[in-house]
Amino acid sequence: MSDLTPQSEAPTPTTDKITQAARETIYLCNFRVSVDGEWLCLRELNDISLTPDPEPAHEDPKDPIAIERLNLMNMAKLSIKGLIESALNLGRTLDSDYAPLQQFFVVMEHCLKHGLKSKKTFLGQNKSFWGPLELVEKLTPEAGEITASVKDLPGLKTPLGRGRAWLRLALMQKKLSDYMKTIINRKDLLGEFYEPNALMMEEEGAVIAGLLVGLNVIDANLCMKGEDLDSQVGVIDFSMYLKDGAHSSKSTEGDGQITAILDQKNYVEELNRHLSASVNNLQAKVDALEKSNTKLTEELAVANNRIITLQEELERVKEEGSYFVESSRKASRADGTANGQVLGETRKQLKEETQLRLDVEKELELQIGMKQEMELSMKMLEKDICEKHDALVELRQQLDDVRTLNHELSVKSQSSESSAKQKSDIIGRLEEKTNQMGSIIKQLESSEKDMAKQARTLNTAAGKLLQRQQ
Repeated sequence: MSDLTPQSEAPTPTTDKITQAARETIYLCNFRVSVDGEWLCLRELNDISLTPDPEPAHEDPKDPIAIERLNLMNMAKLSIKGLIESALNLGRTLDSDYAPLQQFFVVMEHCLKHGLKSKKTFLGQNKSFWGPLELVEKLTPEAGEITASVKDLPGLKTPLGRGRAWLRLALMQKKLSDYMKTIINRKDLLGEFYEPNALMMEEEGAVIAGLLVGLNVIDANLCMKGEDLDSQVGVIDFSMYLKDGAHSSKSTEGDGQITAILDQKNYVEELNRHLSASVNNLQAKVDALEKSNTKLTEELAVANNRIITLQEELERVKEEGSYFVESSRKASRADGTANGQVLGETRKQLKEETQLRLDVEKELELQIGMKQEMELSMKMLEKDICEKHDALVELRQQLDDVRTLNHELSVKSQSSESSAKQKSDIIGRLEEKTNQMGSIIKQLESSEKDMAKQARTLNTAAGKLLQRQQ
């Protein structure tokens, strides 16, 4: 081991700190981890110091912290890829005893521990990645359920055990990638827990968060009751990733097929998310139209009451006019020599009452016409809402069909090469349904615009009606 240790001319605080960190972790700086195709390669730093690796061109190839970050990123790539391949070949839900899954959690633990600041306590210095994981609850409220579950788990006495339990629950929830992206994007908050050159503060952390998206195709059922997460020793087993000479080209072809199947599955899942969002938007629009319909119905009821009031007033005016006509006739018969001035005033009053009656009749006709127009508009609006509802039901049914096809695709992705033709047929059907749903959504959007115009017209008419009533 002494031959593999880099020689330093003079000890410095920085080298002492690096040496101490190397003793605590397994990703020693004496070796460099790189990916040769899909296999792990270990090379001594003394061999590569004369010929720098062209990958990290912007960093010093002799910087031990940068080499640690690159080693961890390559290990994360191999761990995630091996876990996905083995899980798909296994074809069942993973449990806590599955070796590739255990190695994945060990690698993630080393990634989260890299560059952690030490916190002094009365028991000594303490390094724990539980603090950064608690930030997720503040940035993403839906992560509060995981944090509460971790705190309620019996037997967890240390922050390290709580952090390990949090990683397992996030993987089962298929939200590990989203949560990691959330905290990596807030480097201003991570600076409280990590050194500036830590993996979580550099671009390698964002790469690992992107790689975690592939784990959403894995189903895991991890029972943490009775499992001692506080005292587990996290050691990376490199033998799982060392190259085997008997490895044939068939595995490469199988990897290509698995990659294509995973891409198809991710596409279908993304399509499901978009369709769910479209259905929610349409549902919100239908609810808004129903509220508008209710409001217009209330306004129509107010207009009907106003028409009834005007009709009663018209009847009263007719009765008063008839009374004045009869009074004038009786007065003319009883006293033919009545004063002409009184008769003129009576005629003038009769003329005014007649004009008022004509005005009331015109207003009543106008109100009746507006009422008929509003009733017609309400019927058309109800018809459009029914059509929207039918289209929404059909769209939901198609969405269920897509989800069913997605489930079939995920089941068939675990079968042999003989099911490739069936998968292509399913994909064709999905594309056809996607095109159909796209055309349906366009039709719904166009009809929605028409309904919005009709609603604005009705609102304008109702406003005018209210102004006339005032």
